[in-house]
Amino acid sequence: MPRSIWSGAISFGLVNVPVKLFSAVSRKAVRFHQLHDETGVRIQQRRVDPSTGEEVAYDNVVKGYEIGPERYVVVTPDELEALDPKKTRSIDITEFVDLEEIDPLFYDHPYYLAPAQGGAKAYKLLVDAMRESGKVAIGKVVIRQKESLVALRPMEGGLLGMTTMLFADEVVDPEAIDELEAVEEVEAGERELAMAQQLIESLSADFEPDKYHDTYRERVLELIERKAAGEDVAVQPEAEEPGPVPDLMAALEASIAAAKDKGGATPAKGANGAGVEKGRAKAKGGGSSSGGSGAKAGGSSRGGNSSVKGGSSGKGGGSSKSGSSDGSRKRQPAKK
Repeated sequence: MPRSIWSGAISFGLVNVPVKLFSAVSRKAVRFHQLHDETGVRIQQRRVDPSTGEEVAYDNVVKGYEIGPERYVVVTPDELEALDPKKTRSIDITEFVDLEEIDPLFYDHPYYLAPAQGGAKAYKLLVDAMRESGKVAIGKVVIRQKESLVALRPMEGGLLGMTTMLFADEVVDPEAIDELEAVEEVEAGERELAMAQQLIESLSADFEPDKYHDTYRERVLELIERKAAGEDVAVQPEAEEPGPVPDLMAALEASIAAAKDKGGATPAKGANGAGVEKGRAKAKGGGSSSGGSGAKAGGSSRGGNSSVKGGSSGKGGGSSKSGSSDGSRKRQPAKK
């Protein structure tokens, strides 16, 4: 069962809505520890002064900001604490904006907001009012000594979602990417554009997040399971041979033919495939922030933090959950 990571209230005007905050994602990455290849013992990380070769005690470690080659400004914990944002228990909404005005590039990490005790009525009122107005709330919140810009939006099922956002100066200006200049120097022909649109329509379908799963993670977990069972596994990487760049028109024609051979996906509605309502992408559950659509968050993440050294007994017995979305059996490395 998910645990709340923060509790407080949504504040706008003179209205306060008590809420609890839950992470909307559960990362499923497979993590490994570093072991000695001969003994199988986990390697320890130590703080060493390279000028003396001696280990440095934690109490003697300070924070330094590099201002030049081998030049640092030392900042003490007390100095940083004095600059910490004021600790509050509120998500302070400053304004309401249209969803389509927010570039998905600014979204960072998604959360769910659930009503706290006694806040159900005010919570539902806020969700319904935002849905009817088609607005997204922009505000700020302090969580774990960090102030974040956030966006609040109504989701399916009467749920309120919150996504932390990047500040404007954290987003890289695309004009700084020299390679994009080449795009301004070319122009697509009408026939090429029409064929590209035809290809897009032939591959258009409703978004179903359960169709997609991490095949690489599943293969890694399968490898771990087989090695934990004592099987010798020889994995041969697939060699990739770079081929010639095909003619654009030929590639479009071949792609359209291949899509038709597969029976074709459900075509998008509208002349140009604009079947998705602007700024109101439909999705199951919540979690993903891109374009205001939501992805159904997975269950709690377990394990995946231990590796098994082939042939060794009892090392890295931690289990990993595959989390595959096709309903297949969750894999766990066998314990010897």
